[in-house]
Amino acid sequence: MSTAEGSSPRRPTLDPASGAIRNAVRAALAAADETTAGSSDAVPAVTEPSVPGLIVAVSGGADSMALLHAVAFLHRRGEIRARAVTVDHGLQTVTAEVAERVAATSESWGAPAEVATVSIDAGEEGLEAAARTARYAALETARVEAGADWILTAHTRSDQAETVLLGLMRGSGTRSLAGMSPVSGHLMRPLLGLDRDQTEASCRAQGIEIWNDPMNADTAYSRVRARQLLAGLETELGQPITANLARTADLCRADADFIDARAEAAGQWIRGAASVPVEDFTALDDAVLSRVVRDWVISLGVPGQNLGAKRVAELCALIRDRKRGRLSLPGDTEVVISDSHAVFQLAAKAR
Repeated sequence: MSTAEGSSPRRPTLDPASGAIRNAVRAALAAADETTAGSSDAVPAVTEPSVPGLIVAVSGGADSMALLHAVAFLHRRGEIRARAVTVDHGLQTVTAEVAERVAATSESWGAPAEVATVSIDAGEEGLEAAARTARYAALETARVEAGADWILTAHTRSDQAETVLLGLMRGSGTRSLAGMSPVSGHLMRPLLGLDRDQTEASCRAQGIEIWNDPMNADTAYSRVRARQLLAGLETELGQPITANLARTADLCRADADFIDARAEAAGQWIRGAASVPVEDFTALDDAVLSRVVRDWVISLGVPGQNLGAKRVAELCALIRDRKRGRLSLPGDTEVVISDSHAVFQLAAKAR
C-alpha cells in the first residue's frame, strides 16, 4: 500500500504484549538501580549514568524468545548492552541445532550471542536439579567474562504459581512459598509480573519462531504435572489461581525476608561452631530458631538438599526440651544435646 505524497510511512503499532515486556525490563532495571543507590551511605559522584550489561538466558521457548526480542530492542537503542546465552544441556539430539538457531536469531536482531555447552551428571540431586545447577553456573561464567551486571531469565507469573504449588505439595515453609525473587544476587527475573499468555502473544504478534521443548509436556516431571493441575483448577473453579498463588508468593516473601534477616543476625556468632550453649538457641523465637539451627548444621557440613523440614523441627524440639539426647543427621553426623550445650559431631558409626 502506497502512502500519500509527501508523507512518511507509518511505523507498525507495537502490540500490547511486547510493549509490556519491554516496560517490565525497564522497570526491573530501574528498581535495581534505586535499590543499589539506596544501599550506599556514600555521597554519589556526579557521573554519566552507566549502561547496564545483561546476559539473557534463552532456551528458544516463547518466554525467553519474547524476553530476548524486547532486550534486543533496548540494546539497539543503547539503553543496555546485552548478550544472549543459550545453554545446551545435551539432553536431546535436537538441542544443539536449537541453540545455534537461537544464537543466529539474536545476532539478526542486533544482539551478540553465544552457545554454552554443559555436561549433566544427575547424581543424587536428580536430572532437573543437576541441569539447573549446570545452567546457572554457565550463565554466571558468561556474566563474569562479559563484565555484565545481571543475568536475566524469562520466568513469568505462571512459573511463579507453579513454584508455589510445588512448595505447597511438599509441605514447605514460608521461604519456599515465597517462590522466586525478582532479584537474587546477580540474577534478575523481570517478567514475574506477566503471564505466559503474554509472552506467547508477543511471539505471535512479532512472528518469532519458538521451540516447544517436548520435556515441557513430559508428565514424568513434577513441574509439568503442576502446570497441568493449575490449568485444570482454574477451569474447574473459575478462579484466577495463577495470579492468586503469585500474590501469595509476594506476601510470603516479605515475611520470609524479615525473618531471614533476624535469623542472619542471630546466627552469625553460631555459624561454624561445633559446640553451642543451648541458651543461645532457646532465647530465639520459633520462626528464627528453625532457620538458625538449619544454617548452623549446614555450616558444619550437613548437605542442605538432604536436610528436610521434619528433621530440623525434631532438632529444634530437642533443643527446646533441654533434655539429654541425640539426633542423627545426613552425612553421618549427629547433634548431641546436654543440659548446657548442643554439640555437633560425627555419628558414632562414622568414627
